[in-house]
Amino acid sequence: MRIDLVDTPLRVSTVDPGLVETEFSQVRFNGDTERAAQTYQGYQPLMGDDVAEAVVWIADRPEHVQIAEVIIFPTAQASAGVVHKKG
Repeated sequence: MRIDLVDTPLRVSTVDPGLVETEFSQVRFNGDTERAAQTYQGYQPLMGDDVAEAVVWIADRPEHVQIAEVIIFPTAQASAGVVHKKG
């Protein structure tokens, strides 16, 4: 899409968050709140506001600046499959 829009004033960015605490775990575990809470035990996940702040930052860049990609992880996450959880 970025290539298709290169001759326009539109900018295309992606925000790729790592582990974010959302209601998805509640849905995933069919409303089992105890099991859902275990998903985030041992580390501090991102919150929706962390991701929203990045989106606002991207949108607030000057016209001549395009942020192509932002990857945001909580500090305890090194990659999609590597998360350090404290015992």
